[in-house]
Amino acid sequence: MAPRAIASTTISFGLVTVPVKLYSTGQSSSKVSFNMIHEPCAARLRQQYVCVKCEEVVEKEEIVKGYEFAKDQYVLFTPDELARIETPTTEGIEIREFVEADDVDPVYYDRAYYLGPDKGGARAYRLLSEALKETERVAIGQYAARGKAYLVMLRPMNGGIAMEQLRYADEVRSFEEIEVGDVEVKEQELELARQLIEQAGAEAFEPAKYEDTVRAQMLEMIEAKVEGEEIAVAPAERAEPQIIDLMGALKASLQKEGKKPAAKAAREGAKKKPEAKKARKKKSAGG
Repeated sequence: MAPRAIASTTISFGLVTVPVKLYSTGQSSSKVSFNMIHEPCAARLRQQYVCVKCEEVVEKEEIVKGYEFAKDQYVLFTPDELARIETPTTEGIEIREFVEADDVDPVYYDRAYYLGPDKGGARAYRLLSEALKETERVAIGQYAARGKAYLVMLRPMNGGIAMEQLRYADEVRSFEEIEVGDVEVKEQELELARQLIEQAGAEAFEPAKYEDTVRAQMLEMIEAKVEGEEIAVAPAERAEPQIIDLMGALKASLQKEGKKPAAKAAREGAKKKPEAKKARKKKSAGG
């Protein structure tokens, strides 16, 4: 079944305008969802809003939106006023600049969409896609919707265009806030780690090789419950933090995959043993 567009817009760069359709990249049906149920009668519950002042259930027609400008003080808005406030200031995606793809750190990625050509836009759409691919650049632009100006990145993908909705700089926490410790990495450990990475290396990322095993287990248990079976799950063992022998763990990891750590680290380790032995003999003879 062909995907359904969730919105229509345009891409503008220079004097060129490209009509496009916006598509979701994900499928919501893949998520296992549960409903809130009233246990005595097994009927679904309906969500209600309760006024914290009156302590009464508020009907939908009595609900309006408000903005808190001071503690517990709100200015109220009618639907018409909200519509005027949230009216987009731009008609489409306005490209501001073109940058190299590697210049955009993935930490800024927020949500991905596919863009497809709308009526009359196929030629300009394909032109933009090919131009981005040939120049190895991505387009950075903005568009306004739902009361916010969104920062986006357009990149070529399989002959088409994908759009990454980006976070603004003030929406991303600096990694400098993260404590990483001040430790020295030993050359032998680094060599073994490199071997382990190369050993488990792949030519390309193939997402089809992976599956959501937790979802599969959940569905299996749900099916068992539907059939009237009791669900019994062994409690997960809590992993206790422990200090590991890093060199030993790296060597064991390599050996587990059928390879021995015989490269530089192993050679250096073998070289140090005779030298240490000679030093002990010399010390013993001198004493």
